[in-house]
Amino acid sequence: MRADQPSTGQPGRAGLLTPRGVTIKGTGFALPSRVLANQDLEKLMDTSDEWIVQRTGIRTRRIIDKDKKESTWTLSTEALRNAITASGLKGSDLDMVIVATMTPEMPCPASACRVAAAVGAGHAGAWDLNAACSGFVYGLNVAEALIRSGAYRTIGLVGADTLSRHMDYSTSGRGTAIIFGDGAGAVVIQATDDPRQGVLAQAMHSDGEGWKDIFIPTCPADFPDCTPVDPAKYGFVQMNGATVFKFAVGTFPEIIAQTLSRAGLQASDVDMYVCHQSNARILAAARERFGLPPEKLYVNIERYGNTVGASVPICLHELWASGRVQPGMKVMFVAFGGGLTWGTSLWQL
Repeated sequence: MRADQPSTGQPGRAGLLTPRGVTIKGTGFALPSRVLANQDLEKLMDTSDEWIVQRTGIRTRRIIDKDKKESTWTLSTEALRNAITASGLKGSDLDMVIVATMTPEMPCPASACRVAAAVGAGHAGAWDLNAACSGFVYGLNVAEALIRSGAYRTIGLVGADTLSRHMDYSTSGRGTAIIFGDGAGAVVIQATDDPRQGVLAQAMHSDGEGWKDIFIPTCPADFPDCTPVDPAKYGFVQMNGATVFKFAVGTFPEIIAQTLSRAGLQASDVDMYVCHQSNARILAAARERFGLPPEKLYVNIERYGNTVGASVPICLHELWASGRVQPGMKVMFVAFGGGLTWGTSLWQL
């Protein structure tokens, strides 16, 4: 926390600050200009609109236009600027910027450093977080803990990915190309005097044994044992769709149940479930498992596809902007993805 920003906490034993509440001040999002519809994919590969919708629920997705210099950095910057404006703050109010992404602009520097500079955050701390599709949810838990501890007051958190850079838009890449889209979403999180606000319960897990089910090879050593090395696959997402689907269907309800148990709540006590948009069938199965009405589990995958780390914050922004998520509500964020990773963050807003 900067020296010119007084803490809202109070000194405790050993000079530590007592815990305080944490609130989401505002949201924002950004989408690439290019719309890639199922009908466009029909011209590039052996597929059909009906086949895609039946298996995924996706009708359109957005992908970056390199000629317009769209990228993870530009989308992240726009999304965070929008969130800062919605919060009624300035970029200089941010103590830290975190960008959750698996598609950074380049290995170095971190995309978050460039985003922080672009929004006027001065010398705020900035770093990237990579947990694939779970990145933004992981980031919510990390940012909330940093603020609640008293170490920081205001954090800008972005979830952004441009996986179209790693798609094979031919029949050989059909299994992944129909699924993924690009985008960014952001929130501004800040300390509050009400200690009841913030995370009620959370969970973060991984299974590194499952890395081979979603990966992007760049050299021979990146291929799993007993898998033929194919240079034509360098730079493209490789995914075992059936295994990942089974993982998600089983993990989704388990981690929701675990989080509810930790919070001492029933599924019906949560006002909204903001879930990673991986597949419409997976989302429907989770909703049915807990007997949730459609209005309690938001779905927008038909318009954007799977936007990886941007998926959850884009959903949150649309819910926030429409008034369907408001202060006072209990909201659970849920995601799972490559790594394998999965996590939740249950908030009292």
